[in-house]
Amino acid sequence: MTKAFSVIIERDSEGYYVATVPELRGCHTQAKSLDTLMKRIREAIELCPEVEGESVSPSKFVGVQRILTEA
Repeated sequence: MTKAFSVIIERDSEGYYVATVPELRGCHTQAKSLDTLMKRIREAIELCPEVEGESVSPSKFVGVQRILTEA
């Protein structure tokens, strides 16, 4: 059965790409290239125990907003 997950990708201060799957707690990985990152996050999703069961509650990705503060 095919399932779809939203993946948030960021770039850290050292130049690594970091991928996180909000629906799967603790499901994240990092890599130097986006190609490698996508391979690794697919592997991480497949290894998450929630994917095997029915405990995953899918959420609908709405968007990302960047907010500036004076803090």
